[in-house]
Amino acid sequence: MLRLARIFLLLVVAIPAANAQDWPQKAVRIIVPFPAGGSADLIPRIAAEKLSQQWGQPVIVENRPGAAGNIGADVVFKSEPDGYTLLSAPPPPLVINRLLYPALTYDSTQFVPITVVAAIPNVLLVHARVPANTVAELIAYARANPGKLNYASQGSGTTSHLTAELFKSMAGGLAITHVPYKGTAPALADLVAGQVEMMCDNLGVSLPHVKSGRLRALGVASRARSPSLPDVPTLAQTLPGFEAVAWFGIVAPPKTPPAIAEKVAAGVREALKSPDVLKRLADLSAEPMALSPAETAAFMKQETERWGRVIRAANVKLE
Repeated sequence: MLRLARIFLLLVVAIPAANAQDWPQKAVRIIVPFPAGGSADLIPRIAAEKLSQQWGQPVIVENRPGAAGNIGADVVFKSEPDGYTLLSAPPPPLVINRLLYPALTYDSTQFVPITVVAAIPNVLLVHARVPANTVAELIAYARANPGKLNYASQGSGTTSHLTAELFKSMAGGLAITHVPYKGTAPALADLVAGQVEMMCDNLGVSLPHVKSGRLRALGVASRARSPSLPDVPTLAQTLPGFEAVAWFGIVAPPKTPPAIAEKVAAGVREALKSPDVLKRLADLSAEPMALSPAETAAFMKQETERWGRVIRAANVKLE
């Protein structure tokens, strides 16, 4: 009997591994819970193109925006755990929203971690008409003109929102009004048009507007200066300890076999060896990461703790 039980256990372990070897046998869908046009959309599309070539199957990126990423995350959470529906997202639906929302229709701790593809530093941007060329000058202007400045964000609870609130808090409690949008593209469009004065956006899609002079980058929120903007100081040079980086992870529905998660992670690692992929990421100011599933789980735990500290320090509340 004991021998039969051992054989049964070996079969139970072996069957998912065998299925993973044959996976994928049809199109793989990657849900992006934010609108098209931002870095959250562009980075998985870069990876999907290479994964499709590797696997010989279509890898389709589908945008399901809304509710700070919660709508798309819910779709994936309730999908079959067969690897054919994945979630690619920045921090909000993976590690932040459970710290802000009193109730969610999904449990982000139950997603199966796969990888973190890349990370992009956030940058403090102002419209060209704002009379400030440095972070210190912006702080002084905001203090002298309380309530006059508005800042755009990708939406309540996003990294752009939390980064701006952290800036306000660490600068001494500045009176700057939050204007949430549904994603990067509309927020950035209104910032360029001068409808709002400020935004803490990830550097990816905003860089061309900085280079054109329509926007001014005052500080990057990474520990070191960005190679894309070597002359722009870090925010930490004015506000010691300031750091806020957007990263882009891939996870699977709960109970997805570990062997499938490993296969997707391996595919992303292989894709990130491609010179053209590295060039396209560099154009977005993105640093490739390609973490393993185990590394991704540990990284997300650390990020949950870090963003939790930001939320508490800035006393962030959903509007």
